[in-house]
Amino acid sequence: MSVSGGRTRVGRYELGRTLGEGTFAKVKFARNVDTGENVAIKILDKEKVLKHKMIAQIKREISTMKLIRHPNVIRMYEVMASKTKIYIVMELVTGGELFDKIASRGRLKEDDARKYFQHLINAVDYCHSRGVYHRDLKPENLLLDANGILKVSDFGLSALSQQVREDGLLHTTCGTPNYVAPEVINNKGYDGAKADLWSCGVILFVLMAGYLPFEDSNLMSLYKKIFKADFSCPSWFSTSAKKLIKKILDPNPSTRITIADLISNEWFKKGYQPPRFETADVNLDDVNSIFNEDEDQTQLVVERREERPSVMNAFELISTSQGLNLGTLFEKQSGSVKRETRFASRLPANEILSKIEAVAGPMGFNVQKRNYKLKLQGENPGRKGQLAIATEVFEVTPSLYMVELRKSNGDTLEFHKFYHSISNGLKDVMWKPEGSIVEGDEIRHRRSP
Repeated sequence: MSVSGGRTRVGRYELGRTLGEGTFAKVKFARNVDTGENVAIKILDKEKVLKHKMIAQIKREISTMKLIRHPNVIRMYEVMASKTKIYIVMELVTGGELFDKIASRGRLKEDDARKYFQHLINAVDYCHSRGVYHRDLKPENLLLDANGILKVSDFGLSALSQQVREDGLLHTTCGTPNYVAPEVINNKGYDGAKADLWSCGVILFVLMAGYLPFEDSNLMSLYKKIFKADFSCPSWFSTSAKKLIKKILDPNPSTRITIADLISNEWFKKGYQPPRFETADVNLDDVNSIFNEDEDQTQLVVERREERPSVMNAFELISTSQGLNLGTLFEKQSGSVKRETRFASRLPANEILSKIEAVAGPMGFNVQKRNYKLKLQGENPGRKGQLAIATEVFEVTPSLYMVELRKSNGDTLEFHKFYHSISNGLKDVMWKPEGSIVEGDEIRHRRSP
């Protein structure tokens, strides 16, 4: 293991900026130093996983991702472990969430919606053929690569065929309420394939309508609408699209359309291209070994870091902008509120962090500092819990730094208001290129796992 340029090195991977984070994990940009390939690495804290009894869920997620090798599913390359962490090395997808397209456009044209729906069905059909049921399909779990190809992600709630009981059904109620099938809520067992297809139908509706077919602030009222399939298609849906959606959102799973029949449907077949993919033998021995304390300690990887800001290479810099226009890094973006924002500064890194700390304190935030990162924790409960913000300084050149502020907990709108407030106190810190606007800078984001 070696460290160069202020980067963390884990095995043959050099870690870069954080792409997203959640309660139990964070996802980082990384580069394979042997091949030069850019990847994403999901890093989990072993202690937290054990404390919250999530070993089975993590093993299931890793096993699921290893079983699936398909162009419309996020690829998992390998899994590694240190004494304290688990590292899941995955394909890097740079096109953002499908959810962002809906949020910015309102709704998609029918032909565009059909293309993404075809990608989704290709992925789901393949997963089912491998005995894998996703159980939490929604636009937020659908990513796009640089070529606009849809990739299914987040198999944290997936079920493998081994979990099917003697009655041939799954029995765990899970998923996101607005997208979940009525038989899942019913708690009498359900067919994972039929339940996934229902969720796909809700996604298709959302893509074309720009809103949910089933929505109610009261959970029981929402469930009643789902049980009855109480929805109506908007007038701009074509007749054939309306008919297909009603066949998918059939509350009776025994009469609901199957994926085989769906693929032969005339509306679905328009412009359809069957997927091409490779098959491979999969070994799951390493999945169990990452939690085995008796395992040969020489197999563990080690992580070390130098005390200096991470250096952001050209690819990472481009990946944070929209398209290849680096001007968007420092200019105000229109559209919906985002979960992260950035600005540039020519001040030394330590001075930048000290200024942020000095401004955030009087605003009611507790500040934790580690290396060239800050964690800002709000003292007051917000609409979705206490607002928490992760801040990191990256070196772009020896005299130019990028500062990233990313919401790690709480309400996105409250984060947006916080940033506008803190910007006023950081005017002497922010550098703006000639003709650009720094304050209110909003950059597209990636969701944490």
